[in-house]
Amino acid sequence: MRRLRQLAQRTPPGRERYIDLLRALAITMVVLGHWGVTVIGYDNGRPAGHSALADLRWAWPLTWVAQVMPVFFLVGGYANAASLTSRRRRGGSATGWLVDRSARLIRPTTVLLLVLAAGAGIATLRGADAAQVREVIWFATIPLWFLVAYVAVVALTPPMYALHRRFGLAVPVVLVALVALGDLGRLLGPAVLADGNYLLGWLAVHQVGFAWYDAARPDTRAGHAAPRGLFRRGLPLSGRAGAVLLGGGLVALVLLTVAGPYPVAMLHVPGERLDNAAPPSLALMAAAAAQLGLILLLRRPAGRWLRRSGPWQAVLAVNAVVLTLFLWHLTAAVLLVGLLDALGVLPTPPVGSAAWWAWRVPWLLALAAVLAVLVAVFGPVEARTRRPAATGPAGVGRRRLRAGLALAGYAGVLVGLLLNSLTPKEGPEPLGLPAPALVAYLAGAGLLRLLRSGRDRPG
Repeated sequence: MRRLRQLAQRTPPGRERYIDLLRALAITMVVLGHWGVTVIGYDNGRPAGHSALADLRWAWPLTWVAQVMPVFFLVGGYANAASLTSRRRRGGSATGWLVDRSARLIRPTTVLLLVLAAGAGIATLRGADAAQVREVIWFATIPLWFLVAYVAVVALTPPMYALHRRFGLAVPVVLVALVALGDLGRLLGPAVLADGNYLLGWLAVHQVGFAWYDAARPDTRAGHAAPRGLFRRGLPLSGRAGAVLLGGGLVALVLLTVAGPYPVAMLHVPGERLDNAAPPSLALMAAAAAQLGLILLLRRPAGRWLRRSGPWQAVLAVNAVVLTLFLWHLTAAVLLVGLLDALGVLPTPPVGSAAWWAWRVPWLLALAAVLAVLVAVFGPVEARTRRPAATGPAGVGRRRLRAGLALAGYAGVLVGLLLNSLTPKEGPEPLGLPAPALVAYLAGAGLLRLLRSGRDRPG
């Protein structure tokens, strides 16, 4: 508590505290949403989980708020623009920024993967079925699909921010148009045309975060010719702009889902023809616009509330371990289900029944207790991430080499995470994770760790 008070007292007056609140709220809603919507039953005598949304059609419109991944990418765009701009003001390079930025993302993820692989290996050695081990680890690593896209947009931040400086809000408009073209492939064929939406959709939201940063910090415009008219660089932050975005986004959502071909739910629903989130669809972009409008409407009152010490300390506490919460929340579910099953007291009431709803509260409380233990153990890995000591300025040749190695490191991490996400949950994996995925990820993470030990210093 004392450290939190000190951090709160040292917060710069100009900090956009609302961004930190949105990040904390987004991850908290993801955690509670996954826990709350999960149905636990038995499949061939073994515990198995699936989404309750297929049985709760009335809840589908609620996912317009509950699908908060756009909020996280919006906040990420703001934070990445802020840190990159600050780095360059101090004379640092984009490569140095990329190397340093990787630490907060990759260190907690590496710990998760190593712990899960070690646990799976021990279980296999003790006679557990390798296919069952893979299924359990697959469920625990579901959060990593998000990191595939987020690590990619972080790696692309320097060139995409340069595009933003040149073309402003025209960039996300073009990206959303490309998402719409990809959707035509899903609707009319071939479906492979939509694969690019996995990156294009999140890049579009990330770019809006850049525009928010420039609007909140007009001094970043110095020395640059701002785009004019509708596509000016800064995002309008007024309540009127929020109302327009909220209303327009909701109207577009209704037209695209109720009257159009898209599902109403913004989360995965088993059996639906399309999934609005995988890959991001035009309907999800409309939901993101509506969410942005609501965010802008609440910005001023939330900013005043965050000036109070108590709320701001709570936000700081969550943000110190926000990625740990996200990465480990489904592992907490695996552990709790395994424990209750071993004790023979795992409740499996039918979805929507009175018993199922009554079980939601103790279920969430028990999961929170397990996750609290995991965060206490693994949270310090994220909370104590620090920048390494700087080295002297490098020559042109060395800078180019470091840039190539940094990109190779990011590529290794991305390939590893992507291979794990694409590998089906069925099939034997002695370590729970596909061996090529684990090797690629660790190679990329190790390379970035080596680069962090010799990063460049402003010259």
